[in-house]
Amino acid sequence: MASYLEAYGEGEEHRARRVKLVKRGSVILLLLLILAGVAYAVFKNYPEEQQTKAFLEALRKQDYQTAYRKWGCTEATPCRDYSFQKFLDDWGPKSPHADAASAHLGTSQSCGTGVILRLDYKGAEPVPLWVERGTHVLSYAPWPECPGRHLHIGTFLRSLFSR
Repeated sequence: MASYLEAYGEGEEHRARRVKLVKRGSVILLLLLILAGVAYAVFKNYPEEQQTKAFLEALRKQDYQTAYRKWGCTEATPCRDYSFQKFLDDWGPKSPHADAASAHLGTSQSCGTGVILRLDYKGAEPVPLWVERGTHVLSYAPWPECPGRHLHIGTFLRSLFSR
């Protein structure tokens, strides 16, 4: 009987190490999942936001031809319902949105095949823009924000890190 009692508890040390390893692995996995979720919420509309920033930069430089091309329109193939003159009326030097330096990106929301990005202006109404995901072509958004209920988690997280 002495040999049985001498071996008693020998496996406990190994079992304790295994439990500790499983706990650490679970915590690390949970933290990685949270980090991946935050990164997804912040960066999922990144290419569309960059396209809109490039549009604003062209407006700041008063390069209206480049800005018009961001709408998928060129002089050779102008947009049927949005001529360059109408574009200048909306975004040119005499428009209510002429001060592109005061504009900044507000909320961005994914809606089906595109993203609604709100341009916020100091002293003017915000302008919701639609950016098509596949082509990155800009246009006016059909709604001020996507239909339905929204949590705005990405906007909240971006506001924490943008200051």
